Amino acid sequence: MKDTTQIRPGEELDWQTLDPYLRNAMPELAGEMSVEQFPGGHANLTYLVRFGDRELVVRRPPFGKIAPGTHDMKREYRVLSKLYKFFPQAPRAFHLCEDESILGASFIVMERRTGVVVRYKVPKLFADTPNIEHRLTDALMRTQAKLHTVDIEQAHLINLGKPDGFVVRQLEGAAKRWHLAETTPTPAMQAAIDLLRQDIPVSQSVGLVHNDIKFDNCQFQPDNPDEITSVFDWDMCTIGDPLVDFAATLSFWPDKLLEGMNLPVYLQGDFPDKPTLIKMYADYTGFDVSRINWYQALGYCKVAVIVQQLYARYVAGATQDKRMAGFGQAAQVFAGLALHYAKKQ
Repeated sequence: MKDTTQIRPGEELDWQTLDPYLRNAMPELAGEMSVEQFPGGHANLTYLVRFGDRELVVRRPPFGKIAPGTHDMKREYRVLSKLYKFFPQAPRAFHLCEDESILGASFIVMERRTGVVVRYKVPKLFADTPNIEHRLTDALMRTQAKLHTVDIEQAHLINLGKPDGFVVRQLEGAAKRWHLAETTPTPAMQAAIDLLRQDIPVSQSVGLVHNDIKFDNCQFQPDNPDEITSVFDWDMCTIGDPLVDFAATLSFWPDKLLEGMNLPVYLQGDFPDKPTLIKMYADYTGFDVSRINWYQALGYCKVAVIVQQLYARYVAGATQDKRMAGFGQAAQVFAGLALHYAKKQ
């Protein structure tokens, strides 16, 4: 199962500088260095670096101007250098480099894991597996519930964020980032934010918030669709209200309001509907989900921001990734969904 490709044009890094740097930082490395790229992500640049038979993953932020507080390699290292002991689905981070002269930005070196990624639809490997969509979904909900109930004090991650005022900061941060990235006036986004500000829920729990748990940030073993073995992209991880995290997952889930729309970031197939997902999550965590529409509206605001930021980078010429050409329209759709759920909360 090859999950890497040749490096995309324009996303080459200074491999001649990286080679001696890593050998010095990790003296156990031996053999010739070679590099390929993981093509699935839309933001952070992620590479497979081999030294002989040893495989490592190198991640750095995207090129160009990035929003404050995003693509935080130091944060990702802080989480992954500890969390693997308490949440086995977290790959272990080995090294953080904050010297931007090496690869043009801070980067991390982490454990290489292999497996099956569900990207947009059920992969061919699982196509004949009975009840596959439900099994994959159940695994996603159990894994998320497990993450949200990790003892953050025991994991030495209690100082990762500030849970007091977390939900308010999430809302106001999304509003700020939207205005910084906006390329087309979007009244629906402002209307959604205004409605959400009127009745902000009180958090019932404090836990780890990944901020981007969805199928294409997870891996399954080829012979076992019932267990997620790896979760990736921890650069936005913090502590706060877990329902914010769950709502982010719902934001990438099939929604009846999106039927017929071929959005480039959307899951396709006969997966359980959102009410089933919400019940699964509530059963596994014991959390009260009565205000889930408020959280869903916030989740769609945040997705709209992420997609709009990627589109703004494309418009500005900071990336040549043609996949992002349609993200401007997608951001408008997600803003409309945010308003829909804000009205229902």
